This record gives sequence, C-alpha cells and structure tokens, in this order.
Amino acid sequence: MVITDIVVERPWLVPVVLGLVLVAAVAGWFLRRPRRRSDAVRWIANSRYLASLPAYAARMRVLRAGLGVMGVLLAVTALGSALLLARPIERQVRDEVLATRDIVLCLDVSGSMIEFDTEIVEKFSEMVEGFDGERIALSVWNSTSRTVFPLTDDYDLVRDELDAAAEALDVDLDAVLYDPDDLAELEEFIAGTVSLDQEASSLVGDGLATCALAFDETATDRSRSIIMATDNVVLGTPIYELEEAATLAAERDVRLYGLFAADPEFYSAANEESYRTAVTERGGLFYQADDPEAVEAIIEDVDSQQAVELDADPEVVITDRPEDILWLAVVGVAGLLLLGWRLRT
Repeated sequence: MVITDIVVERPWLVPVVLGLVLVAAVAGWFLRRPRRRSDAVRWIANSRYLASLPAYAARMRVLRAGLGVMGVLLAVTALGSALLLARPIERQVRDEVLATRDIVLCLDVSGSMIEFDTEIVEKFSEMVEGFDGERIALSVWNSTSRTVFPLTDDYDLVRDELDAAAEALDVDLDAVLYDPDDLAELEEFIAGTVSLDQEASSLVGDGLATCALAFDETATDRSRSIIMATDNVVLGTPIYELEEAATLAAERDVRLYGLFAADPEFYSAANEESYRTAVTERGGLFYQADDPEAVEAIIEDVDSQQAVELDADPEVVITDRPEDILWLAVVGVAGLLLLGWRLRT
C-alpha cells in the first residue's frame, strides 16, 4: 500500500515570510515621501472641470482597479515565495506486503510444439498482467532444460523476456523459405534444450521435474505453482516419467496447471488423457491451450491459494515538488509586470 501526500517541510516559514511582507508594506506606507509643500505646487487656472470629464473618471476607475489587482498579485507572489522557501515535498509511505506466491512457466520447445509456442507465451504474458507481487520464472525444455530467467518479481524483465521468447519462437519450420535471421534467433533461444542423444525429444517428465526443482526458499511457507504447456509427445527414455514428475511436484507442494496443444499429425488421445490424469489426480487443473477461459481461470485459482504475506518495513520516499507551487510565484510576478506596464501607458 502506498500513501502519498504533498506537504511543506518547513511550514513555520510561511507565516514568517508573509509577516515580513506585511511589515514591509506597512512600513512603506508610513515611510512614504512627505507631501509636497504648498509653495512647491504649481496651480493651473480653470482646470477643475477635468475631474468631471467621463474619460478622466474612466481612467481613474481603471487605475484604482489596477492597483487593487496589483495588491492581490503581490499577495499571490508573496504566498508562492513563502511556500517555495518552506520547501514543498511529496511524501510517499510505502507499507508493502510481499506476496509469497512463486510461479514457474514451464514450456515445451520441441519441434512438434514450436508452432504453438508463440501463442502460449502470449498467454503467459496475459497471466503475468494479472499477477501482483508473485515471483515468476520461465523454464524451456526439449530433451534437456534451460532456465530463461529464475524466479523474480521484476515484471519489466519478465515482460521483456516473454516478448523476446514470443518473437524467437514465431518461426514456421514447415515453410519452404524462411528468414535465416529468424532461424538463428530461434536456435539461440532453444540452445541448451537439446542433448547429444538425437533420438530423444520432448522428455515431458524430465522437463516437469526440472520445473518442480526450480523453486528456492524451500524452508519457507510459500505457494508454488507450475504452468506447463506441452503436447505430451515423448521420444526417447526420460529419467522421470510424467507420473513420477507430477508426483515429485505434488510432494513439494507444487500445484500444477496443464495446457495441452497438439498438431493433428502428432495428436494422440492417449497422450492427452495421460497428461490430464497426471495433472488432475494431484489436484491440478487441465486446459486446452486454445481455451479462451484458461488464462482467467488460472489467475483466479492462483489468487485463491492461501499465501502467507510478509510485512516489509515501511519505506518513506521524499521528493521535492517545487513545480506544484512555483506557478503561484510565476503568475504573481508575471501579472505584476504586465499590469504595471499596462497602467503606465
């Protein structure tokens, strides 16, 4: 929670400065030049009628009104100057509550998933927009895993990394022609996810196990979630079978959210069902990756999880805000100069 208010650091200066201005004005009134002696006055015959002329009366009304406005502008200038000397500041008291929810985004980047990955990463970005204070990590995997970024609450970094991931993964591998730069960007992004075993690919269990082991601070009471996207097409022999990896996650109190996407060429009802079972039998939630309600449902479920909140020490941030008061003095001085020039003409 952030409480913001605008105050002056030295409020006692305001009445002091205004008092000095008032004293100076009174002293100036009483110490003004004495009246001229009568013998120093030059009288002009037949000039009394001038005071009754409409033009003269109008001019005097303008002069009196101008002097009155100048008095107001002088007061505004004095007030603005007093407030500036008192140092206007913005004071923010940040009494933060640190959320203890950790979320690992777990993405299959095998060849059969590349065409879906950009859309899935964009869904990840939508989810991040709905989080507040949670720590987020991204792990990508094929036959081995790579951590794109570890758990962090730096959401600017998270968004930048997810945007870069979506761009890198936006490559049509089935196209006859494609931009070599795009392919190089993809290869750079998925570097570290392919082992020397060319027969192994999309080792789902190993990918999930790596994500389950990505959580730090295991001794603290935190809410932990994995949002995993895969087609559950496995080539090769993983260290962890999917069921074993899901059990490992459950033993570490990690809640699992499964997003399923599959190319018709590689789709298998058995793969979908085994993935669904591994997720839901351990209390997780399962969605089709193209389900428009998946993002909202996952965010709502993550928010509903009990999470311990850690109170941080209140932080007071003070920022000088002279611009909030400076306009008073500027308007006053500008008005005095303009009006003084106008009354002289």
